[in-house]
Amino acid sequence: MPRAMASAQVAFGLVSIPVKLFSAAESSERISFNMIHKDCGSRIQQHLFCPKDERTIDRSEVVKGYEFSKGQYVLFSEDELKALEEKSTQAIEIAEFIPREAIDPIYFSTAYYLAPDKGGDRAYTLLSKALVETGRWALAKYAARGKQYLVILRPLGKGMVLQQLYYPNEIRAMEELDLGEAIVKDNELKMAVQLAEMGANDEFQPENYRDEVSERIRALITQKIEDGKEITNTEIAEPRAQVIDLMEALRASLGGASTTKAKAKVPIKAETKRKPAKAAPRAKSASRARAR
Repeated sequence: MPRAMASAQVAFGLVSIPVKLFSAAESSERISFNMIHKDCGSRIQQHLFCPKDERTIDRSEVVKGYEFSKGQYVLFSEDELKALEEKSTQAIEIAEFIPREAIDPIYFSTAYYLAPDKGGDRAYTLLSKALVETGRWALAKYAARGKQYLVILRPLGKGMVLQQLYYPNEIRAMEELDLGEAIVKDNELKMAVQLAEMGANDEFQPENYRDEVSERIRALITQKIEDGKEITNTEIAEPRAQVIDLMEALRASLGGASTTKAKAKVPIKAETKRKPAKAAPRAKSASRARAR
């Protein structure tokens, strides 16, 4: 049974819904490596070093500070830091209900599962069904761990997800990027749309995909544990950047008449070099006959 990370109260009008938060992702699945002393095999420890005094210091000598100018800090005590923090009320206060398509996924941050706490089953189910019926998500404020979060409550299956959002000032503007001034021709767009339609699917089926890189790394780690052999790097030739004929590439993708020609131009996959084909037996005998 998963362990709840926190308890909270969803304020839905005059209705208060006791809920529990659960992590929606399994961080233990990630592959991580530790820093090890290669001579003795022990995990190394990090120490705090003061470059001015040129010595290692104890944690009791450390305080937190805010850099208000280059190299200048204002120091804060633990009590002052606590006074600065937002009061953790554990209240999820719904501010408004907005259409689900109104929020771009770029705002999505961490996701948590919401489950009803004791006595909250009926109100929890009612809110979840209301979100499904209206096609809207509940935008709310959530004060926890000394911070205030902007979140949405959205239905998922029979339950709900609390999706933490980035604030607008945390999102970089796309205008900072150089996107070019390319002009797309009508026939190019038509073929690109056709290509997209060929690979279209009406449902997202995540079970059809897996992290192949992690699987490969785990297999190599297991192999090293079992036989102790050194893992060698298998180099794969990377495709070179080329200026391609966009129309030919589209035709090739759609299986057009110019497939062979386009494949030679478009670096779709890194292919291993083929050995020169051996001459056919007939060709050999014919050449010998001519030599005679």
